[in-house]
Amino acid sequence: MGLPAGHRSGVSVDACLHAAAWRCLRAASPDDKLARTFEAFERFERGELTADPAAPPPEPIRMPGRPERPRLVHPRELPRRGFGSTEGRAAFVHAIAHIEFNAIDLAWDAVYRFRGLPDAFYADWVSVAFDEARHFAMLRERLQQLGHDYGDFDAHNGLWEMAEKTAHDGLSRMALVPRVLEARGLDVTPGMIVKLRALGDDATADILEVILREEVGHVAAGSRWFRWYCERAGVDPAPRFRELLAEYARAVLYGPFNLEARSAAGFDDDELAQLQAVAGLDALTSR
Repeated sequence: MGLPAGHRSGVSVDACLHAAAWRCLRAASPDDKLARTFEAFERFERGELTADPAAPPPEPIRMPGRPERPRLVHPRELPRRGFGSTEGRAAFVHAIAHIEFNAIDLAWDAVYRFRGLPDAFYADWVSVAFDEARHFAMLRERLQQLGHDYGDFDAHNGLWEMAEKTAHDGLSRMALVPRVLEARGLDVTPGMIVKLRALGDDATADILEVILREEVGHVAAGSRWFRWYCERAGVDPAPRFRELLAEYARAVLYGPFNLEARSAAGFDDDELAQLQAVAGLDALTSR
């Protein structure tokens, strides 16, 4: 991925939001990715970065910058560890940190890849990138307190693989990455918090409380822009969501679902029923 060329509209590369997103995507080390993300967020908030409709088109999606470790393996190759040991809790924190690290890139890729959209779209995803970077920083600090660091455990690449599959279409990206893969955290995190508190690990549980609260807003942004894309395309969101679930998400949908959190994140009753149908759950008995 080469440095974006000059812009026809007169917006310089340095002031172009898409170019800033590209620089965040290409940052490989955790420290560099966080520093670039925080800087880009602050510049965007000050009005120093602008989405440029005349910017050169995005390059084909590819693996973003990331450190040599963690080693990426198939999910089946990841060992199952309980929370009963410090090592097990460290592996769990590492897995969540890896999701948040990927989520930084997912937000920046939305900013970089999808062009000519309302300013509110870019404001949402710049803000999400900032939140995900904060989440990663909190989790990495906790991991270090547990005697480890990011990269010490293997991880999988499922989130980014879905980003690659949806790079051609913002509607599909909004439907499937925030509303399916990232929304999985809304389902499983409350139970994890309960387990961690029962073990006396309030430090990790407190971090997950923050993440859970803020992730509802991130999934809601996906819901909002999925519906915006549908309205622009003149398609009915409900059947389109059902089609996308069937096409892309059968293998990655697992219940039970946190219906209350998903409702707060913009899922209507029909969509919740569709999720449960694809996952093979009974919508009436799982409420």
